[in-house]
Amino acid sequence: MGEVDPAFIQDIEHRPKLATTHAEGIPLIDLAALVGYSPSNGGVAASLATYEGLVAEVGEACKKWGFFAVVNHGVAAGKRERIERKAREFFGQGMEEKKKVRRDERRVVGYYDMEHTKNVRDWKEVFDCTVREPTLVPASPEDGEEAITEWINQWPEYPPGLREACEEYAQELEKLAYKLMGLIAQSLGLPANRFDEFFKDHTSFVRLNHYPPCPTPHLTLGAGHHKDSGALTILAQDDVGGLEVKRKSDGEWVLVKPIPDAFIINVGDIIQVWSNETYESIEHRVMVNSKKQRFSVPFFFNPSHYTMVQPLKELTNEHNPPKYRPYNWGKYLVARKGSHFKKLNVEILQIYHFRI
Repeated sequence: MGEVDPAFIQDIEHRPKLATTHAEGIPLIDLAALVGYSPSNGGVAASLATYEGLVAEVGEACKKWGFFAVVNHGVAAGKRERIERKAREFFGQGMEEKKKVRRDERRVVGYYDMEHTKNVRDWKEVFDCTVREPTLVPASPEDGEEAITEWINQWPEYPPGLREACEEYAQELEKLAYKLMGLIAQSLGLPANRFDEFFKDHTSFVRLNHYPPCPTPHLTLGAGHHKDSGALTILAQDDVGGLEVKRKSDGEWVLVKPIPDAFIINVGDIIQVWSNETYESIEHRVMVNSKKQRFSVPFFFNPSHYTMVQPLKELTNEHNPPKYRPYNWGKYLVARKGSHFKKLNVEILQIYHFRI
């Protein structure tokens, strides 16, 4: 990645401003009231009022920003440190080693360094692994084709322990994701377990991101402007920073400052559809740095492949009719995955293609 290939160059309107906005940042939410609390146990670990306050805080953050940071989330620090260490070891190897687990259109998880966002190449390299092994998905994005295929993880020999680090981390993040989905459900006036049925055979995955130093940070992006297509994203970022969120109030790009031990949460397109746009999936991007490399570990919480994504009946009525027609999540996922391997002449599938 030494020479800057024109494939990395962003169109002028999407190029980053190196003088970033440090104004009001995304909300910081303390989840201490959630750890050990469940509505059914009478609030042993926290008073009902404190819990209800937390639900309201989450709802406000989802409505105003679509992003928030959480602390006291209950994820063991050692498991996060371990996966971050293994990511550095993996990406620190020569290309020959990394290419042994390179992903392609047949094996869609593993190492990759040519991902495109909005048809512009990202200044990053990634390693993906699914949480469920195998993960079941449609064999084809085409309607009418019913065959199912399996996504199997590719694990490298080096660094030893990468697989265990990823699997342990994924288990911790899965628990946190269900708790957060419970809070989001309640903030919408739904039962805490309302979304659980959609995740029985979930298609979630963990990604290790490495953004090398870039000689032209004013022309390129680590990840171009995009919205997350799944339900919920939980991000661990290092202390370098680079994630920017498009603020809803004025459309300004705001830098998400790293907070020690915090996770960054954002609602994805699926929650936008389920909530019938009560909550919105927000555009974000990643700046690169001319001097420092950056690492991050997002966890993408996605429903089962057979889930038909549509506005929930409880959140629609004659005054607020459904804004989206149903779409099959597995077909959508497979179509989007295919777009990562080549520059397309058409726009990548988006949820607004299903807007009524």
